[in-house]
Amino acid sequence: MKRILLICCLFITYAAVAQVKSINDPAEKAKGLQKQLKLSDAQASKIAAIYKESSQQFDKIKEAEKGNTNKIAAAIAPLRTATIKKIKALLTPAQAVKYDKLVKQTTTAAGSGWSDGWTAASTN
Repeated sequence: MKRILLICCLFITYAAVAQVKSINDPAEKAKGLQKQLKLSDAQASKIAAIYKESSQQFDKIKEAEKGNTNKIAAAIAPLRTATIKKIKALLTPAQAVKYDKLVKQTTTAAGSGWSDGWTAASTN
């Protein structure tokens, strides 16, 4: 019985880690956005590159601020805004309207606007 419980715990842990990894993967994020906005493969590829660049910058900010969440939040605000602008520059007008709605929904649901890593309260 203990072995079965241990195996179940290991499986759940593995599944959780795999899910977190896919959520943080720039290519997976771009694929998700591709489905929601009906992006072309070229758009999705460019957005994945934007996500990757932003993720690397975010990691540098986290490391530099050594876990100080207030400093991290202040430092990432321009990064969020820049990421959103770069993505919107690749979208058609119709896609941009849908993207704005997604950003606002995520911001409202999360409160902070950073729940999926790439949204912001301000998209201007």
